[in-house]
Amino acid sequence: MPNHNATAALTDSLNGLLADLFTLYLKTKNFHWHVRGPQFRDLHLLFDEQAAEIFALTDIVAERVRKNGAPALTGIAAIAQKARIADQPRADLTAAEMIAELRDDNATLVDVIREVKAAATAAGDNATDGFADDWTDQAQQRRWFLESTLG
Repeated sequence: MPNHNATAALTDSLNGLLADLFTLYLKTKNFHWHVRGPQFRDLHLLFDEQAAEIFALTDIVAERVRKNGAPALTGIAAIAQKARIADQPRADLTAAEMIAELRDDNATLVDVIREVKAAATAAGDNATDGFADDWTDQAQQRRWFLESTLG
């Protein structure tokens, strides 16, 4: 018999991850559009590459929520309510500030994914548990690239 409390906790954590992914995607695109300076081309391309990777995860995560019988986030208000990663409305950050913020946000994302993995284990959702390892690796790689860019 399925544990409904564990499944509810899992879908809640997945929706939290979904909110953070959308927030990080939009922030990364903001920085892609507004980066300037001597590293412009490299950072413009890096941010776009990372944004595409993050956006690709949103559908997978939302479908994990649906496969567990719950509704996925439905709009911007729901995203804002659940996200732990802070929005960044500014367009005037330096390139180094952008890189550092995205590095830290990807580290936060790793923590969120680890919480999803623990919830998946508790709910007996082996598929989400397995996906979480790949999601963690991707976030760690993004963080590493950003950290290495800072020097």
